Amino acid sequence: MNQVSNNALLGFALDLASAVTQPNRFEQLVYAVRATINCDAVVLLVNNNDVLTPIAQRGLSDDLMGRRFVIEEHPRLKEICSGHYPVRFPADSELPDPYDGMVIGHDDHLRVHSCMGVPLHLEGKLIGVVTLDSITPGVFDNIDSRALEIIGAMSAMTLNTAILMEQLEDKTQRAQHVLQAMNEQAQVKGGGEMIGQSDVMKALDQAIKLVAPSDFAILIEGETGVGKELVARMLHQTSSRSASPMVYVNCAAIPHHLIESELFGHVKGAFTGADRDRQGKFLLADGGTLFLDEIGELPLEVQGTLLRAIQNQEIQAVGKDQVRKIDVRIIAATNRHLETEVTERRFRADLFHRLSVFPIQVPALRHRQGDIPLLAGFFAERFRRKLGLQQLTLSSSAIELLEAYRWPGNVRELEHVISRAALFAKADTPTGITVISPAHLTGLQINQEAKERIQNKESNTAKNTNKAREVVDFRLETKAYQRNLIQSALDQTNGNWTKAAEDLSMDRANLARLAKRLGIRVIKEVVSK
Repeated sequence: MNQVSNNALLGFALDLASAVTQPNRFEQLVYAVRATINCDAVVLLVNNNDVLTPIAQRGLSDDLMGRRFVIEEHPRLKEICSGHYPVRFPADSELPDPYDGMVIGHDDHLRVHSCMGVPLHLEGKLIGVVTLDSITPGVFDNIDSRALEIIGAMSAMTLNTAILMEQLEDKTQRAQHVLQAMNEQAQVKGGGEMIGQSDVMKALDQAIKLVAPSDFAILIEGETGVGKELVARMLHQTSSRSASPMVYVNCAAIPHHLIESELFGHVKGAFTGADRDRQGKFLLADGGTLFLDEIGELPLEVQGTLLRAIQNQEIQAVGKDQVRKIDVRIIAATNRHLETEVTERRFRADLFHRLSVFPIQVPALRHRQGDIPLLAGFFAERFRRKLGLQQLTLSSSAIELLEAYRWPGNVRELEHVISRAALFAKADTPTGITVISPAHLTGLQINQEAKERIQNKESNTAKNTNKAREVVDFRLETKAYQRNLIQSALDQTNGNWTKAAEDLSMDRANLARLAKRLGIRVIKEVVSK
């Protein structure tokens, strides 16, 4: 019986009142709900543009926090969000649960049996959702509906207050991926949000929020695949230029003889093939941001022209005498170490200093402690949608294997690994919950010791699961027990059936008949006269 008493509601209200003042206010709200209603898992999600983003949870695997749930694509979440009252789903509901296979401490293939959702409304607007799940069927059936409505109303007010306080305390510190979920278009394209809660990612997030409002030139450095373009887009989106375009230029992809034309434009007839006037990237980015990716690949002869354009905020189209004023913020990115390039005279020192007014180093994935499960969950949800799967989860052994790898290709490599694994897992499990296991993670070269440890762990887990699911034939087990008991008694009495019957507290004739039924050979004893 999972009733909510008046004392429990009072305790819930007091917990919420104290939660607002805590640094981890969202986690405290989840703790308060779980302390009031007995369940295995609680998730608090905020709504933005009909996309639900988890901001706190208890009882589910870590990769949940990297997932984003488009309401229209999840029938249970859609039903919860479509009304103003708590929704309880029957244990035999056919609707797929977004958390199937993610409850901690249970088999990866075990479905959630009890599910309940409480929509959080404020002034008629859906601001979030609290979901509760339990492995025990029917555990939520007897909760008073009025008590749930009160919990929902108090949670909504607390959530709204917590969000407002988060913004008022320090706008530059609020987490973008927690308070402003991506809209559906950004979710599909996979841009606009940094996934990660490691210390190095928090430091990167703070650096972005610090420098974004300025007009400083920024140099983004980092290995291939770490997400330098995403950092550039976040810098632009959180700047005062966000309403204007951010124009992308891949300096490594432009033929050398066309770079000046690509950057500054040209007039008709300026060179062979220039059959019409063309605006350059600087002019297209006027009022906004120009992102120069792979800046280290730019030829030395063009670097001087670029330096003058940045210094003077003036450009001159190829074949044109007129100079034009522009207002462009420069963000550059490279996977090279430009200081070394300057020392070896492959990059101009004055251009390097002009670009690196505020350098930003994007950490490699191997240095982002704890971020791999979140990123894996983010990519798993994306490929679940692309492949049309009901659910796509990762086994604990698969996540452990991902964390044991060094990721030379960084986040981009992780994305590709998860995409391949999703296809392999789909082939193995065409319907129901699709689980990515270590066998699906191809191309990962980790040390043999770690690999064997993970494989042994997975093997033991599989054995325990199979053992737990083994069907016991009571009749056969009983016969085997009786057979072993009789044989043991005969062994102890050296085959004397009379003494064995006495030890078993049975009549000798009954023992003989039972032994015959069990397939034990009965030897007649010779009685001495």
